[in-house]
Amino acid sequence: MSHLQTVRLLMLPGIGNSGPEHWQTRWASRQEHGRRFQPADWDRPNLADWLQALDAAIDECGAPVVLVAHSLSCLLVAHWASRPGIGEDIQHRIAQVRGAFLVAVPDPGAPAFPGEASEFGPPPTEPLPFPALVVASSDDPYGSPEHARRMAMGWAAGCVEVGALGHINAASGVGYWDTGWHLLQAFGAGLRVQMPASNRPGA
Repeated sequence: MSHLQTVRLLMLPGIGNSGPEHWQTRWASRQEHGRRFQPADWDRPNLADWLQALDAAIDECGAPVVLVAHSLSCLLVAHWASRPGIGEDIQHRIAQVRGAFLVAVPDPGAPAFPGEASEFGPPPTEPLPFPALVVASSDDPYGSPEHARRMAMGWAAGCVEVGALGHINAASGVGYWDTGWHLLQAFGAGLRVQMPASNRPGA
């Protein structure tokens, strides 16, 4: 059996950050190798700042990563991966990304999309330079399943629908979101990398 490369999970919350009851926070708290990026302002997102924060987080990880993005940060990943005039340093960061797990991709054209984040849309729709999986809810007020499928097609990503879970956040009542964790583990298996284990009982 070949040796599998161990990766770190880099959590990329959406606007407002992910609070203590959000599955991203719960996952990160149980991962020895979990990390979270830190833009200057979570509530008034600036695209340039968020791009720089993602660069810094990947540099700080110092190891291959799987991006675990929720909501607005799914659009961030698309912008980050398709910046024009990519230099050697950015190419190195992209090479560090083994895959992207993109949950609840919002539609900038949806009525619920926050005006404070207008510069994040419309997102690039070219294929991502790494494997990706889009995870969608059937009743997400920020983006329909059809929108999720369109984005996944443009990004050359897989797409999985997980039922009626709203915006797949703390308000959805998913708690630790075991289904999502198992999807992430399956995604990692397809990447042929060693995903961090959870110390959650029964996980």
